[in-house]
Amino acid sequence: MILPALLLAGIAFVPLDDRPVTAELPVMLGRIAGVRVETPPARDLGRYFVRGDSDAIGRWLNHATRDPQIGAFVVSADMLAYGGLIASRAPGAPYADARSRLMQLRATRTARPNAWIAVFGTVMRLAPTGAPAAGGFFAGYPVWTYLQQYANLHDPPLPSEAATAERLRQEIPPATLDAYLQTRARDVAVDEFLLDLTVDGTLDRLVLGQDDAGPVGLHVKDVRALQSIVRDRNLESRVAIEPGADELGMALVANAIARHARWQPRIAVRYSTPAGALYQDPLEFQPVSSAVDGLIALCGGVRDDERPDVVLYVRIPETSAAQDDAFVAAMTADATAGRSVALADLSFLQSYATQKAFAERLLDAGVAARLDAYAAWNTNANTVGTALAEAVAAGAGRRTHSYDALAHRTFTFVRFLDDYVFHDDVRAGLNGLLAGQGIVDRSVLAPDVAATLSERNRALLWNRAETLLAQLDPGYHIAAIEIQLPWDRTFETQINVGIAPNL
Repeated sequence: MILPALLLAGIAFVPLDDRPVTAELPVMLGRIAGVRVETPPARDLGRYFVRGDSDAIGRWLNHATRDPQIGAFVVSADMLAYGGLIASRAPGAPYADARSRLMQLRATRTARPNAWIAVFGTVMRLAPTGAPAAGGFFAGYPVWTYLQQYANLHDPPLPSEAATAERLRQEIPPATLDAYLQTRARDVAVDEFLLDLTVDGTLDRLVLGQDDAGPVGLHVKDVRALQSIVRDRNLESRVAIEPGADELGMALVANAIARHARWQPRIAVRYSTPAGALYQDPLEFQPVSSAVDGLIALCGGVRDDERPDVVLYVRIPETSAAQDDAFVAAMTADATAGRSVALADLSFLQSYATQKAFAERLLDAGVAARLDAYAAWNTNANTVGTALAEAVAAGAGRRTHSYDALAHRTFTFVRFLDDYVFHDDVRAGLNGLLAGQGIVDRSVLAPDVAATLSERNRALLWNRAETLLAQLDPGYHIAAIEIQLPWDRTFETQINVGIAPNL
């Protein structure tokens, strides 16, 4: 399907926070497609518990609005309103301040009536961010764990949960519980204002991602209230409420790139098991098929299992050996036929060992080198959104003859090095070192501990990186690489790498 093209190639992108997956991967998508993706200065994005500078972000967005080369705006409401994802889960900016900052979007629409403006926000997750007891956060360890347990009960608690609810209320200081509930209420009010901005035409596209929450908990009434507004105002064609958070920026940047190419990707979906579509991630409130179908639309695509441009393969936990054989054979056949193949491996939800074995099978057989996209990290939605966005960026770049094969190879290499090597092997070793030192709370590591672990992480990943690249892209070598732990914890790593063809 041919879409109206974006007038110009540039995209102004405000990320959710400064983590690599939220701030760097969307920019890398632009490089794959040959589309410029501009972001605010790193200093304004904050870092972990240090809030981003929302007012500076607003000024940057106002400046980007005046850039005639920018044809699309993809903006994190959490960054613009509060200072990022972590800040959105904590008291701080009152509703009036958050709303005032979001009014910059109306100014952008007034100045750029023909631009495509897409915003992504979150429905607050059940657990506050895990913070150390002495970190100055409103709910330090172990209080945040009590809040998490309380928020995961039914609302109101079932009779069988009454005693647990009462015990937790005794464990949580009343002021802390009030602050938590007020923060939830503020965030829902901000999400409702974003719906108002969609109604009045300020926003072309809005997605509200339910951050880490299953089918039961305090979030249920929030989601239902927002869904009711969407239905009552007939916003279904422009607003989505679905699982996920970290992948939303990537998905909307991919959408903007596809629009620039005047292309609506047709996406087929193949699950590794017959009942794969029904699989339920405990950190998401809908089955995997809902996340997959929602992310196809969010990336600008349409589901088409018969005549696809991209075939998305989704590997489900507890896939049997025979099913894996058929799965790999089908991927190989599609790649051989010249189809774009994207793989979202969700088996880490069952076992990192299972994911590791499958990644090594793909690498050893040469299948990995033929994939257009690969992802295997965090939640269903995070994984699927990453894989889809990479494949869409590559397809769009090919259609506009601005495709950058080296940028594409780099993106895939980083995903294997991160999702496979780091999460399946290195991260467990780092956590083992912490356990050996008796460090139980790993939410924020002491500076000396973080520095030691970061150096260890760098050495281990560097040692594996050249071997991995030789398997994935034997005609290339590593020209430069930087590796660190960006948030002084072992949950994620940052990998900045340059690869180059062998002479």
